[in-house]
Amino acid sequence: MKKVLLTLVLVGIALFSFAETLVIKGSNTIFPVAQLWIEELKDMYPDLSITLEGAGSSTGISALFNGTTHIANSSRWLKESELEQMSEKRKYFIPVVLGYDGIAVIVNPNLGIDEISIEELAKIYTGKITRWNQLNPNLPNQRIVVYSRNSASGTYETFVEKVLKGERMVPTVQMLESTQAEIQSVAKNQYAIAYTGVGYVTNDVKVLSVDGVQPTKLNILNSVYPISRPLYMFVDGTNGYPETGPVKQYLTFGLSKRGQELVEQAGYVAAYGF
Repeated sequence: MKKVLLTLVLVGIALFSFAETLVIKGSNTIFPVAQLWIEELKDMYPDLSITLEGAGSSTGISALFNGTTHIANSSRWLKESELEQMSEKRKYFIPVVLGYDGIAVIVNPNLGIDEISIEELAKIYTGKITRWNQLNPNLPNQRIVVYSRNSASGTYETFVEKVLKGERMVPTVQMLESTQAEIQSVAKNQYAIAYTGVGYVTNDVKVLSVDGVQPTKLNILNSVYPISRPLYMFVDGTNGYPETGPVKQYLTFGLSKRGQELVEQAGYVAAYGF
C-alpha cells in the first residue's frame, strides 16, 4: 500500500511540476529570442518557472505531439506528415508568427567572394560543384568544405525546400548540431561555406548576396531575399487558445511592443509594428 501511495505522490509531483513550469522546446534559430523574452519575463514574474531547449524545430513539434512541451518553437511550417498526424490524433496546433528571418549564406572573410546564385548554391550542396574555382577561375583551386544543420533543424528543412528544391544533399556535407557550430567552423576554415539564421551572424564570417540580394531587414520583410521565412511558435489549441496561465503570459509578452523589440535585438525582423 505504501508503494502505491509513494508512486501516486511521485506522479502527482511530476504532473504538478509540469503544470507549474512553462516548457518550451524546438528551434535553435529562435532560441536567442526566447532567451531574451524569458530574462525579462522572470523580472516581471519572479515566481514564473520556465525551461528552454533548442534542439531543433522537429524536436519541438514532436514534443508538442507527445505532451512534453507547452510551446514548440519552429523555423518552418508543419510538414505534410505532421498535419496528417494532427488529423489522426484529433489535435490542432495554433501557429503564432513571432518574427521573420533570412537564411544567410556564409563563408570565411578571407575567401574573396561576395555573391552566389541559388543555382550555384544548389550545385555545391548536391555535389555538382566541389571546388571554388569552378564558380570563378579567380577563386582558389581548393575543395569546398560544406557545412549544414542536421535534419532535425527547421533551417535545414527550409534550405532544402527553397534552395535544393527537394534534391538530396551530397553525403560529403558535414552536418552540425547547432548554428553556433556552423559559425565557428566557417570562421576557422578559409574554404568553408554554410547557411544560418541571420540573427546568428557575427563579424567572424562574411554574408554573401544571394541572386544579388543581401538579407537586410527590408529585403526579408518584403520577401525580396530568396531565402526568407516566418518564425513560428506552435501551441496545442485542441481545447482553444490559452486564455490564462504561463503560456498566455509568454505569448502575450512575445507579441507585445517590448517582445517585438527583443526580436529585433536578437537580429531578426519583428512581425508586428507598434
